[in-house]
Amino acid sequence: MSTVLYDLADGILTLTLNRPDRLNAYNAQLHDELIAALRRADTDDAVRAIVVTGSGRGFCAGADLGAAGDTFRRDGNANPSTYRDGGGMLSLEIFRLRKPILAAINGPAVGVGITMTLPMDIRVASSAAKMGFVFTRRGMVPEACSSFFLPRIVGISRASEWVLTGRVFSAQEALEGGLVSRVVPPEELLPTVHGIAREIRDNTSPVSVALSRQMLWRQLGSSSPMRGHRIESLGIYHRGRSRDVVEGVESFLEKRPPRFPERVSTDMPDYFPWWEEEGF
Repeated sequence: MSTVLYDLADGILTLTLNRPDRLNAYNAQLHDELIAALRRADTDDAVRAIVVTGSGRGFCAGADLGAAGDTFRRDGNANPSTYRDGGGMLSLEIFRLRKPILAAINGPAVGVGITMTLPMDIRVASSAAKMGFVFTRRGMVPEACSSFFLPRIVGISRASEWVLTGRVFSAQEALEGGLVSRVVPPEELLPTVHGIAREIRDNTSPVSVALSRQMLWRQLGSSSPMRGHRIESLGIYHRGRSRDVVEGVESFLEKRPPRFPERVSTDMPDYFPWWEEEGF
């Protein structure tokens, strides 16, 4: 059975972590299937937004601890300087996406179950959800690039409290700390998140969304607003000459839904990906 269910309907892709008997605990198969699904979605123009949720009563209970004390043990003959954390590989895959991605946190989300959501764009939680950065309670350290993402999302003080105590906390506390943008009753979770995804699908340019998503994330570590000014100026120049901007303005003036013609697969501007160029 697949550990990740792939359901594309009307432009919205729902990826469901599917190990309900283990609260969707993260293992090698789930890791591989989730990365493959994200790569497939990123190259498919039919996908306008991605929603990630869990089957059953959990979102993701963290790493599968079936190997007990050896769960986190790695090959002692491997070079530690070249070892790369699997959760981090997933987070970087999400970070690089050109499609908006939303987390519908339907139940327990701890360890990698919550850190995998940090590079997602929008997180909405069920009131039944609980979250925890539990690494210190397992003798481990933060993973999945969470030492980068978490302080930038919630601030260093809140991040330090959650990580250093390793305690599990409620969806309401996550909302108060800025980790999630909304908390809704369980039965309203997927309708709410799919509603946000439809808002993106129905009203926005796919290319503009792809560029804007990367602009926001990649300016988080910028040392000066001048870097933001430079990339925004490039974007305004190129998008101002695009077919999409003509459609965006005309549809507004004509009071009708937009029909943006440009696609992520074929119409990204020449300056993308700008961060790979010297000087950016």
